[in-house]
Amino acid sequence: MTLRSQIAGCGGYLPERVVTNEELAARLDTSDSWIRQRTGIGERRIAAAGELTSDLAVCASRRALEHAGMSASDLDLIVLATATPDETFPSTAVKVQARLGMKRGAAFDVQAVCSGFIFALAVADNALRLGQARTALVVGAETFSRILDWQDRSTCVLFGDGAGAIVLNAAPGEPSGGPAGRGVLSTHLHSDGRLHDILYVDCGPSSTGRAGFLRMEGREVFRQAVQHLSEVVGEALAANGLAQGDIDWLVPHQANTRIIDAVGRRLGLTAERTIVTIERHANTSAASIPLALDEAVADGRIRPGHLVLMEALGGGLTWGASIVRW
Repeated sequence: MTLRSQIAGCGGYLPERVVTNEELAARLDTSDSWIRQRTGIGERRIAAAGELTSDLAVCASRRALEHAGMSASDLDLIVLATATPDETFPSTAVKVQARLGMKRGAAFDVQAVCSGFIFALAVADNALRLGQARTALVVGAETFSRILDWQDRSTCVLFGDGAGAIVLNAAPGEPSGGPAGRGVLSTHLHSDGRLHDILYVDCGPSSTGRAGFLRMEGREVFRQAVQHLSEVVGEALAANGLAQGDIDWLVPHQANTRIIDAVGRRLGLTAERTIVTIERHANTSAASIPLALDEAVADGRIRPGHLVLMEALGGGLTWGASIVRW
């Protein structure tokens, strides 16, 4: 029997503290208009002191399970995407597993930075398709505020904290495959380590014993993002025999409105068919796509039967795309 991963529920969580552009402008050489014009960001959420990535992930996961009408006892697998884990080890996923009360199966982290949710989705989808698990929780959770240099206006204004999650169920698929049935149609993953130096954190436990700060060459990241995201979206469409006009919703990684707009123009997808949350969330890295999914499902934009295209690019560089029929 052919199996396909279907999305049974989604959930999101944002910390309570809101940091506006005006607040940043009071202590940095920047302004609300400068940030909005270059990024589309108006505000971001910042985790409270003592609020960890696992705390955000647990809140989002509980909401996703509630939306799916399930409990942690139904889960066989947790795949958690993060670049800001609670500890070097064990994984943040096993902390989430324990707090949810999941007592079987496996839980582990994946690290592909802003592409992390797509990579985690691919791992979970493959496990369900192969029969290694029946129900999976896929989480993207970040506390990027902990790795920002708050004196560097070119990076600290861009990011926020948050978490999003989806629940996947293994269900019978069409014998011949194809895009008609519900579920994850395909995922497409790429990386190129030669581009490490344009987006990275300048320290780590192996090199310096400390976390370090995020560093980025913004113009080069923009150029690479537009090129690679356009290519991987084309790859995903071709793999499923779909045209651009078949897509109901584009849910991009919320990095920068200029990147989102540029990719949309290349693909012929209008702004009205693109889910954008960056104005209120900023760039939440691996959490940005599941947070945007949760918002669009909650407000009724994404509905059963819709074709949803997700794409992201992150440090590494890593990039990927997935097409799901909701």
